[in-house]
Amino acid sequence: MSSHFDSAIFRRRRDELLRRMQPGVAVFPAARVYPRNGDVSHDYRQHSDFFYLTGFEEPGSLALVIKEHGQHGFVLFVPKRDKMMEIWNGRRAGPEGATSRYGADAAFTVDEIDTKVPEYLRNVQRLYVHLGEDDEFDQRVTGWLNKVRAMKRQGFNAPSELHDPAQILSDMRLIKTEDDLRYLRRSCRITAEAHKAAMRATRPGLHEYEVQAEVEYVFRKHGCHRNGYGSIVASGDNANILHYHENDAVLRDGDLLLVDAGSEFGYYSADITRTWPVSGRFSEAQAEVYNWVLKAQLASIDCVRSGRSFREGHNRAVEVLTEGIVAMGLLKGEPKKIIAAQEQWDEDVKLKKVDPAKDREKAPKTYREFYMHNTGHWLGMDVHDVGDYKNGDDWVALRPGCVLTVEPGLYIAQERTDVPEKYRGIGVRIEDDVLVTTGEPDVLTKDCPKTVEDIEALMEEAKSRV
Repeated sequence: MSSHFDSAIFRRRRDELLRRMQPGVAVFPAARVYPRNGDVSHDYRQHSDFFYLTGFEEPGSLALVIKEHGQHGFVLFVPKRDKMMEIWNGRRAGPEGATSRYGADAAFTVDEIDTKVPEYLRNVQRLYVHLGEDDEFDQRVTGWLNKVRAMKRQGFNAPSELHDPAQILSDMRLIKTEDDLRYLRRSCRITAEAHKAAMRATRPGLHEYEVQAEVEYVFRKHGCHRNGYGSIVASGDNANILHYHENDAVLRDGDLLLVDAGSEFGYYSADITRTWPVSGRFSEAQAEVYNWVLKAQLASIDCVRSGRSFREGHNRAVEVLTEGIVAMGLLKGEPKKIIAAQEQWDEDVKLKKVDPAKDREKAPKTYREFYMHNTGHWLGMDVHDVGDYKNGDDWVALRPGCVLTVEPGLYIAQERTDVPEKYRGIGVRIEDDVLVTTGEPDVLTKDCPKTVEDIEALMEEAKSRV
């Protein structure tokens, strides 16, 4: 992020947080460093909320955002500069850098946290802090509050109200501004290029991890320090494992290859899934399954409009997929009755009239045999981004600035003997990232081909260049 750091972006976000806050102090801890094995740590990634407000990436830090209390609206506690440690672990900003580069009104070293934070909490009514994620941090907050409570005879009162800042920040992060979209659009373009590179490179005899390497090479080449999530590269029947991660099988002529992979650029994650033929040509049965999924996806994308329910796109995808499932002979019956049977079962589970673990044999055979996940999720700094999906019993309405994935699929396991043989072992998912606007849906990942004809043409062109 350092090569394209813009402190004004983070200042605008803090200003918006302050606008939405009541007078008080909001506290945000940095992400921890987690051990991997021995003396090796997992690659560090800053907590999304902390980065969203500060742009600061050093572990161990703490940020305060303060409204109507003293001279300091933004305070950073950062690791102190140590020449020897910087030789081993890289340069640090120190308090001076925290103020000059990151815009802090005041900055201190992390060893001053337990002294200085209680000072900022004196005579503050509201403390905004997210508890329950880290026991050690929770205990530390309790310690700060107790220090202030012990000063009561000196005329200092401790905060009497605790509020979770996630209630504000999640809504801020849900509605993408142009600051957010600058990075998210770039991540989507890079990810689309990566999927096209993988299509061009695919051929029988490669391993799944070799295709993964093609994808992630493009990510790194274009400045993405990490993936948005672990890449899924699943050939043949492996595509019917939703979170397949081994990525080590050999690609076979005649199979499909499902790739679910997204880059992270500037802390914003893309999320694309494409499914293509290892040989470069879909079989008739593969194309049939694929086109039903594509039809469902296009119908669902059309529902991504301001004011429409988040759930509407899923419901529309289910309608189309169920129609396809019946047309291909995977299930028998009327599509509407099949959907109604599943809805009734879900309602009975919710009301505890049936136990899905104990009453599995009572469950109706429905589309969920072949489509068992939701059609989308919020997307942003986290691949499964923050933001509510329901308000009470009602699904939330889409608003301009929301970004969500649209990812229907059909999964027909090889082991199934109750479906026509030609469909067995076929798994297809098609996923795009879509921005809600005041008008038509804006498909941020439209640069990635997804029709049968476009995919085959791209792969054929790549073959001709070899």
